[in-house]
Amino acid sequence: MPKDPYEKIDKQVQGQTQPQQPGVEAEMEPAPIYDDEHYKGSGKLQGKNALITGGDSGIGRAVAVAFAKEGANVAIAYLDEQEDIDADKTVKLIEKYGGKALKIRIDISEEEYCEQLIDEVINTFGSLNILVNNAGKQFPQDDISAISADQLRETFDTNFFGLFYLTKAALNHMTKGDTIINTSSITAYNGSAGLMDYSATKGAITSFTRSLALNLAMKGIRVNAVAPGPIWTPLIPATFDKQKVQQHGADTPVKRRGQPAENAPAYVFLASQDSSYMTGQTIHVDGGDFVGS
Repeated sequence: MPKDPYEKIDKQVQGQTQPQQPGVEAEMEPAPIYDDEHYKGSGKLQGKNALITGGDSGIGRAVAVAFAKEGANVAIAYLDEQEDIDADKTVKLIEKYGGKALKIRIDISEEEYCEQLIDEVINTFGSLNILVNNAGKQFPQDDISAISADQLRETFDTNFFGLFYLTKAALNHMTKGDTIINTSSITAYNGSAGLMDYSATKGAITSFTRSLALNLAMKGIRVNAVAPGPIWTPLIPATFDKQKVQQHGADTPVKRRGQPAENAPAYVFLASQDSSYMTGQTIHVDGGDFVGS
């Protein structure tokens, strides 16, 4: 196995853009690495049922693959019709590794839709043991005066309110031993001059993770988070210009962007009994970009 098997792929990324969010993984060149062939499942999630928002592509797809390798059934939720091609591929990957798969196209920014989503998962799988709140949007602006009220609402509606609504609905069906994993971001810790509203949502997610963990501790439901750094997902070419896409991740201590597959083991760890004494915590998968407490 090469010393850094992802470095070669990173160097192949050229400046590229996609016209709108959410981006499409099938159009990225090179394709993100979502399945680490060296990762072998060992039944850590055998018999568990999971729901992953934003599960059609990027980090969500990589987590879905790893969960399936560990024995879980996986439902993925995604927003737009243009993502159908990605969702279909993720379903095939889940089934390839022996899991039952369910795809649901839905807008989680509305509470009633979140309730419908949870109902559909329960009706299909019978229970829900792992909730991964991973869906997100970002709209770069270099000046706060350029962030409109509509943009602010849209960013919070998807990134935070959707997460809140979905968690609220899911908890009606979760019991002792079940887990919730939220996708935070390095921007919640380091900030981002060009992603002020996005960073604020991720800060809210981090605080909510800690608070909900305390609230649910006596019920035996654990709540943790993963804070990725610059990861090669569809959100990048759908968000930034070609120059920023080209330079994405170059300023990290490891001098490259990360791959979705490099995040997946952290989610498996937090979803499994391996992390049974952890709640309210955040794992940083960011190439060393954030060092702190």
